[in-house]
Amino acid sequence: MANLKEIRKRIGSVKSTQKITRAMKLVAAARLRKAQQAIQELRPYAVKTYEVLSSVAARTSDDEPETLHPLLQRREEKNVMLVVVTSDRGLAGAFNSGITKATERRWRELEAAGVNVCFAVIGRKGRDYLRRRHADIRHEFTGVFENLSVERAGEIGRFIMDEYTGKKLDACYLVYNEFKSAISQDVRVESLLPIVPMETDAEDVGDFIYEPSKPELLDRLLPMYVEVEVFRGLLESVASEHGARMTAMDSATNNASDMIDRLTLQYNRARQAAITTELMEIIGGAEALKG
Repeated sequence: MANLKEIRKRIGSVKSTQKITRAMKLVAAARLRKAQQAIQELRPYAVKTYEVLSSVAARTSDDEPETLHPLLQRREEKNVMLVVVTSDRGLAGAFNSGITKATERRWRELEAAGVNVCFAVIGRKGRDYLRRRHADIRHEFTGVFENLSVERAGEIGRFIMDEYTGKKLDACYLVYNEFKSAISQDVRVESLLPIVPMETDAEDVGDFIYEPSKPELLDRLLPMYVEVEVFRGLLESVASEHGARMTAMDSATNNASDMIDRLTLQYNRARQAAITTELMEIIGGAEALKG
C-alpha cells in the first residue's frame, strides 16, 4: 500500500489541478456568453443577405454571359480548397478532433474521385494536423482569434475569392463547428464557392429596374456574402470552442473531485492500517516484557 506522504502529495496535486480546471471553466463560460450573443446577432443578417442575393441572382439568366458573375460560375471540380477552422489551443474536448477527422474524410473522398485538394487553415491545431500528413497547405491565417473582426474575415474571404476568380480553384468548402449549445456542436462542411443561390419559384421571379445595374449590384452583394459567411463560420467556431472547453473543464473538475474522494479514502485506510500496526507492535512489546 502506498505510504501516507505519497498519497498526501497526490491529493494536493489533484486539488491544484482542480482549481485550474474550475477557473478555466468559469473563463470559458464568460467568453461563451459573449460569443453566443455575437453569433445570434449575425445569423439573421447572414440569412437576409443570402435572400437578397438569391433574389437578384434568380433574375440573372444563364444565357446572358455578361451578367453572370464569376463567383456564380460553376466548373467541373478538378481543384478544390478546404478552408479548415480549428482553435489555436487545446483542452476543448473533441472540438478539434471532430474537425480534423471530417476534414481528412472529405480530403480522401475527393482524392479518390481524382480531385486535387489544397487547404487554407485557420487555427494552429488544424495546421499542425495537416502538416503531419503532408497536406498541400495553400495559406495559413495566424492570430485570427486573438482579435477577431469583420475586417479579418474580409481578408480571408478576399483571398478565397481571388483564388477562385483566378481559376486556381473550381470549388471551395468551409469546414467548421456550428454552435448548437454549450454541450452540442455540429461539424459542418459547407460549399462556399461557387455561390449557389436558393431556388426561387418561377412565378415569384419578376423583374425590376436596378440602380446601380444588376452586374454592379452583384459585384457588391456576392463578395459581401462570402465575407459574411466566413465571419459567421469564425463566430460559430469561437462559440463552439468556448462551449466545448467549458464542458470539458466541467467534466475534468468533477473527475478531480471523484479522484480526491478515492485518494482520501485510500489515505484514511492507509493511516488506519499504520495505526493498527503500531498498536500491535506496542501490545507485542508489552507482552514480551511481561514474559
